[in-house]
Amino acid sequence: MIRYLAAAVVLALAAPAAAAPAPKVSISDYGQLKTPLPYPYDEKADANAAVDGALARAKAGGKLLIIDLGGNWCGDCRILAATMELPEMKRFIDRHFELVSVDVGRFDKNLQIPARYGITTRLEGVPALLVVDPKTGKQLVSRQQVADLADARHMTPQALADWLAQWTR
Repeated sequence: MIRYLAAAVVLALAAPAAAAPAPKVSISDYGQLKTPLPYPYDEKADANAAVDGALARAKAGGKLLIIDLGGNWCGDCRILAATMELPEMKRFIDRHFELVSVDVGRFDKNLQIPARYGITTRLEGVPALLVVDPKTGKQLVSRQQVADLADARHMTPQALADWLAQWTR
């Protein structure tokens, strides 16, 4: 019993404190998303400049930074982007986060961005979301959690909202 209680305390301490409640998502499955799905990654963007600018805006605005790593070829990435564009999700993200999308090609481009946050081995899948505290520059999402949304199409839209909400403060 004590061991279970200790494990619960460790999990509670590891979870982000005072997370904001997730928005209620207006769709129940991805078939309800507006099509065509967006192509969220600018393949010609200067990823270093985009991340640096987003980090500065996050710090100035007292928000967390989300770095969305992916590629336009990826269905899960496009589903995530379309879900984040739903009006209720967009309001929630704009209130709590600064979002920047980084094209990683087919895991062969802009890999210096995840490397900044300690991910120097191949990404386990995309989309891969890094959540960064701009005050400390530290990534809040563990290496394993970075790939949680790589199978976004098999999650519910509400589960995506809940995943994002756990990182708010």
